[in-house]
Amino acid sequence: MNAISKREQNTKGLPSAMIWGYIATLIFMVGDGLEHGWLSPYLIEHGLTVQQSSTLFAAYGAILAIASYFSGVLTEAWGPRKVMIAGLVIWLVGQILFIEYGLKPHNYAVMLPTYAIRGFGYPLFCYSFLVWVTYRSPERILATAIGLFWAAWSGGLYVVGSYFPAYMIPKIGYIGLMWSAVVWVLIGGLIGVVVVKGQVHEREGNGKEKLKNLLSGLTICIEKPKIAIGGVVRIINSTGVGALPIFFPLYLSSEYGYSTEEWLQIWGTMWVANISFNLVIPYISDKWLGWRKTIMWIGSFGCGVMTLVMLYTPQMFGHNFWALTVVGIFFGIVLCGYVPLSALVSSLAPEKKGSAMAIVSFGAGMSYFIAPAIVGTFIGSMGVHGVMWIFAGLYFVSAILMIFMKLPGEEKQNKSNYSPEKQVG
Repeated sequence: MNAISKREQNTKGLPSAMIWGYIATLIFMVGDGLEHGWLSPYLIEHGLTVQQSSTLFAAYGAILAIASYFSGVLTEAWGPRKVMIAGLVIWLVGQILFIEYGLKPHNYAVMLPTYAIRGFGYPLFCYSFLVWVTYRSPERILATAIGLFWAAWSGGLYVVGSYFPAYMIPKIGYIGLMWSAVVWVLIGGLIGVVVVKGQVHEREGNGKEKLKNLLSGLTICIEKPKIAIGGVVRIINSTGVGALPIFFPLYLSSEYGYSTEEWLQIWGTMWVANISFNLVIPYISDKWLGWRKTIMWIGSFGCGVMTLVMLYTPQMFGHNFWALTVVGIFFGIVLCGYVPLSALVSSLAPEKKGSAMAIVSFGAGMSYFIAPAIVGTFIGSMGVHGVMWIFAGLYFVSAILMIFMKLPGEEKQNKSNYSPEKQVG
């Protein structure tokens, strides 16, 4: 019998364990995100080049992508709790080594592997919980349930993870802040592994069969090419916005006089807006607009436009904190348009949701490799303007790709609308 009972699948609301899982995700991601808004400028101020900083984040992103892929298939093979425990332990080990032997002595050779090791942590912890959510949530509220996950995820990583450093850096310093991250992750991790129980999908068989299950995330892209397209869209989803902290605060500081604290407040406010609409946009998607059109127009096209607006706002208004904050708010809102992507992709393979989600998670992880790689490759030759146009262009490509992501029901409806019988008379 499937580990998730039919009674659970048909409940009107979300199980209490899932609510606590969201809380655990938020707390865990606070610890993971405490350095994201300032680490690159900090390292560059202490002797690293922009290219070296980009390489550090690219190495982190490469490992994160691998962990993101395996989070889905390992959750189906081992169960969510074991995968979450592995993520918690690996994150703690990587963080401690990074602080003590890399960051404190400013040893770049040690920073690279230790920060990369830490990249295994949050995908195994958070994305395995996300797979659990996709199995336990009824279809009619699936996008909303996933929206709650991303609200918790971004709330920790970007909102608390931005405002808390802005307040605490003057009090405890950068190294002290990094040690406080260990406390956040430990608390969130312990809550998560206590409340998440059971398997998501019963797995039987010998070692050969289990290996086949681990590779199912790759083979499903061949069986269902739309899932591969969804993975590409997921890469683009986080690439542009994920690259901003690497180079944009330096640009704002050097060209327009923005301080690190101002940038963190703008960045945090952007994600407050994102969380505020992380339930509104998926609700609109579930009830009226539909998943695909929401991703195409609000997410993809909207993010492309707002990337360019964010680039040109300082040129038009100079050092204007409130103008850039308003732009950040609208950027955070349209970014919510990508939330239904997980629901859309998992619905393309209802019997292999873990494998489908492995591709979505892999795309999320790959964005953290591709984003700094683009910055490191093009920032020297094309400058900030060229890099921002690259990211805007990727978002517009994402909108085009969504044309091909129709669900079977939508395709049947389109065919019936244009059937020969309806065209006669």
